[in-house]
Amino acid sequence: MMDQPSMRELVEAVRDFIERNAMPELKGHTAFHARVAANALSIVARELELGPKSAAEERTRLVALLGHDGTLEELNRELCKRIRSGAFDLGTPGLADHLATTTREKVLIDQPGYSGLRRG
Repeated sequence: MMDQPSMRELVEAVRDFIERNAMPELKGHTAFHARVAANALSIVARELELGPKSAAEERTRLVALLGHDGTLEELNRELCKRIRSGAFDLGTPGLADHLATTTREKVLIDQPGYSGLRRG
């Protein structure tokens, strides 16, 4: 039996090829687009690595906040509805922590070098 590379390994291999082989040969606008592509692949790799755990923890926090189960999308829609209606605000126990943690985890995937993360 042959072990196949994981999606993350495939994404990282393509990103590595772009960064090490293609980008040094490119100039101008094409080099810029190659950097954008490599960055996008880095985001995908981090999403594959960190996303499932982050989403599961977000869902757990939402179930605790809202008091019932549902999909992550359903729970987020309800949270937004409660915030818009005024039923939830930053004084709601657990809400500020949930929002800060969720934001931090999303930034860790999208922009792990973001300077605001170093303060936390």
